[in-house]
Amino acid sequence: MGHFLSKNGKRVKKRRRKVKRKCFLRGPCMLCFIVHNTSLDEDQFESASKLAERYAALTTTEECAKFLLSPKELAIWEEQGKSLFSSVPTKLIGPPLFRTVSSDYLEMPVCKRKCAGVQTCTPHKLPRSALEGVPDTGLSNDVAEHPVPVCALPAPTAECTSVGLQGNMGDCSSLLQCPVSPLGPEDNERLPHDNFKDLRMESEPPNINQLPSSILLKVFAHLTLKERCLSASLVCKYWRDLGLDFQFWKQLDLSGRQQITDDVLMRIASKNRNTIQINVSDCRSISDTGVSSIASQSPGLQKYIAYRCKQLSDISLIAIACHCPFLQKVHVGNQDKLTDESLQQLGEKCPDILDIHFGQCYKITDEGMMALAQGCPRLQRIYMQENKLVTDKSVKAFAEHCPLLQYVGFMGCSVTSQGVIHLTRLKELTSLDLRHITELNNETIMEVVKRCRNLSSLNLCLNWTINDRCVEFIAKEGRSLKELYLVSCKITDYALIAIGQYSTTIETVDVGWCKEITDKGATQISQSSKSLRYLGLMRCDKVNEDTVERLVQEYPHITFSTVMQDCKRTLERAYQMGWIPNTSTAS
Repeated sequence: MGHFLSKNGKRVKKRRRKVKRKCFLRGPCMLCFIVHNTSLDEDQFESASKLAERYAALTTTEECAKFLLSPKELAIWEEQGKSLFSSVPTKLIGPPLFRTVSSDYLEMPVCKRKCAGVQTCTPHKLPRSALEGVPDTGLSNDVAEHPVPVCALPAPTAECTSVGLQGNMGDCSSLLQCPVSPLGPEDNERLPHDNFKDLRMESEPPNINQLPSSILLKVFAHLTLKERCLSASLVCKYWRDLGLDFQFWKQLDLSGRQQITDDVLMRIASKNRNTIQINVSDCRSISDTGVSSIASQSPGLQKYIAYRCKQLSDISLIAIACHCPFLQKVHVGNQDKLTDESLQQLGEKCPDILDIHFGQCYKITDEGMMALAQGCPRLQRIYMQENKLVTDKSVKAFAEHCPLLQYVGFMGCSVTSQGVIHLTRLKELTSLDLRHITELNNETIMEVVKRCRNLSSLNLCLNWTINDRCVEFIAKEGRSLKELYLVSCKITDYALIAIGQYSTTIETVDVGWCKEITDKGATQISQSSKSLRYLGLMRCDKVNEDTVERLVQEYPHITFSTVMQDCKRTLERAYQMGWIPNTSTAS
């Protein structure tokens, strides 16, 4: 502070010659102005001289740290310093210099002289008129009564220490870092802003387009294709550009849209080469030409899904196999025109396929399945349904050439126990679907459960040969088994009792349409099983509905599936969604 106020060296020298006193200090500081001020009376001049003599006698930094001003000395300093500040532009003087404090600080020590190390802080920009409208309220008297901590004066040496003040006051540097305006909070709110552009922006209402484009793209990602293209893209040009961002065209879900034609697919293919997944299920207006155009422009395609597109043939699947070498998933169920030729091309061109679904493709035979098994050794999932031309040869080929298979389904295929027994080679097998296998015996199932230790889901529905002995063995040996489906199997209450007694992992059991299941079996498995969470009893006619209602109350952690219970749950969900039954006489 002393260095700052002593910029005008001529004025200091003029005062020295007029007072004709020898300055006790080597460098100019606040004491110089106090001592050499001509407006001081006799008492004030004598006090100031004593203060200067005390300060000049200090020799060490420890003595400087202990040098404190008394309230009377501080009043002289503040009074004279205030008169000196009147000649300095107001914008250069921060408001904290003359702020008043409560009487709690009256007895506090004031400030360290010499070496009181002031920490650097970020300057706070204040308007020029910050102090112009402050009325004169006798600030000098308030300062004399309530001393204010002031920043340290510069020391003649380079050494400085940072010694805390007594009490809870803290050091002076904290006051410099946190300036407080002498105006009230209401006046501060009315201060003019330096940046009128920011003020204008703050006054504008918030707009969603002010968000970064990356955030808006994440919002658009939660919209469906119809919402994004037919609603959001029509709001403005900016949203149209966001809707055309390449990331939204990586995964195309066009399923069930009859307005999708070959022309639409061609336009999509001409503007986008980054598609990695496309779903055209139930699109009846497309043909092999449109799918081929997508395939030719999407070399990175990984997933192709086309359920129930009966108009498509081998041409579209061969085009995908030739142009998309990184293909991993092919689901083309219920396409009557597919033959072994397209499967052979997939086996030759796409060795990275992991998941295939050819259910209800009735022209596929063992020849195409064997070619696919030999060309795709990394296959993990295969599902066939009602493929009557697929026999045990296909099952054997997949068991030999695809050791990483985890999911295998041959529902309704012409497969027998002689083919199923080959599945015991699959050590990674976790899910097995053998529904409606005409020639499937209990010994084969028992051997598969024994060998495949990671098996967690087993579906044996519609197999009349499965009996209680097989289920008991499954409950004992299926250490990882969690789901067991036995709909329309030849089992009794003994099978349910065995599951509850021997299995500690099975969570889902479905014995619907098993005519020999009674209240006893349902009650026993509910009481003894610690892991059971779902019990399907649909159309088990010997199970009383009152018994099921009692079990629902006693075992709330188990979901019981019957006709009545399913209707109740459906009504509850409808009421939760706001459905109100129509009770009018007309209905």
